[in-house]
Amino acid sequence: MAQAISVRLDDEAERALKRLEATGLSRSDAIRAALVAAADRLRRRHELAAEVAALEADEIDREEMLAVASLMESLRAPG
Repeated sequence: MAQAISVRLDDEAERALKRLEATGLSRSDAIRAALVAAADRLRRRHELAAEVAALEADEIDREEMLAVASLMESLRAPG
């Protein structure tokens, strides 16, 4: 069952909502879509941060990255 909520929008949020409504979305659909998209971006950001932390903790991977960086530097043209 859907739950009704009330929210006060500032000017920036009201302009954003109007842009979403201009695409043909209803006010409710626009707000629902924006909430789901924001939550998904946050989830992806946390997943990426966890992946970066895992890579940084992988000593073998770090050594390989340094070796590749060193090789690339040795291949760089002078000047």
